[in-house]
Amino acid sequence: MQEVIKLDRIDKNILRLMQGNARISNLELADRVGLSPTPCSRRVKRLEESGIIDKHVTLLKPSVLGLNLTAMIGISMDRHTPDRFDKFERAVATLPEVLECLIVTGQSADFLLKVVVRDMQHYEKFLLGQLTKLEGVTGVHSSFVLREVVKKTEFPLD
Repeated sequence: MQEVIKLDRIDKNILRLMQGNARISNLELADRVGLSPTPCSRRVKRLEESGIIDKHVTLLKPSVLGLNLTAMIGISMDRHTPDRFDKFERAVATLPEVLECLIVTGQSADFLLKVVVRDMQHYEKFLLGQLTKLEGVTGVHSSFVLREVVKKTEFPLD
């Protein structure tokens, strides 16, 4: 388990602002948290080096790209061995439709995938042509997202 890093009020404010807009300029960020630009930049660099800031990304709107169907897929494996899981994880990481892959407990599934595709035909091709062909996959249970009620990218910093 990774060490939890203590954050002061200014660090938390910097992170809140950057989670909402990663493209905020250092000058605006410094002004909004009450620092001059140089100390603000040093703090951001320290937050990046500590691993708290993992990466900066651009979020895309899937529907504008024609990706209109999101599926949550439970995957059951034939064996629960490190080798089997490693092979599956490496293989699933290469599939561009897979946005997230989680090992889960408390369900009949071993993995939970979040997948985005154009439509049901694309999903069928993905499922039958790629996913079910991965070594060790014995069961697939799909649920489809009707509507996103809450979608956040910001972590609570209390």
